[in-house]
Amino acid sequence: MSMQASVQVFIGIGANLGDASVTVSKAIAALAQLPDTTLVAHSALFGSAPIDSSGDDYVNAVAELASNLSATDLLQHLQAIELAHGRERPYRNAPRTLDLDLLLYGDEKINTSDLQVPHPRMTDRAFVLLPLLQLSADISIPGKGRAQSYVAAVANQRIQELPTT
Repeated sequence: MSMQASVQVFIGIGANLGDASVTVSKAIAALAQLPDTTLVAHSALFGSAPIDSSGDDYVNAVAELASNLSATDLLQHLQAIELAHGRERPYRNAPRTLDLDLLLYGDEKINTSDLQVPHPRMTDRAFVLLPLLQLSADISIPGKGRAQSYVAAVANQRIQELPTT
């Protein structure tokens, strides 16, 4: 019986309703409990201003997983974790209790109606790039090149690393 090699996966985590820092921490704990998946590392928590949206500042982080789940199965698990935290989707970019985005799935490019990997807007967002680079300073984004090369373009976005509690 051969076991498929695990895939390096990066998940973007964000919340801006309720106690967002607690929610993000709980989401990281939930990711660590996923079947056939190991939590490798997670970034610090970052506070960031909402983009294309209103409401309180977001708390963001990125988690690195090693997973044997398919990208589709992983997406279903992420959506279940969101729902468990009261996620609703009343409109695009609405404030949210919890948002989990599949940013990278190995070096695969996936483009289906349900899932786009690499995440299509990840290079435009400081709240994705900075935590991602904290985990992997020289990471490349399939089809886009080195993540580091996008940092200058998001330098005007308000974000700061939050103190650890």
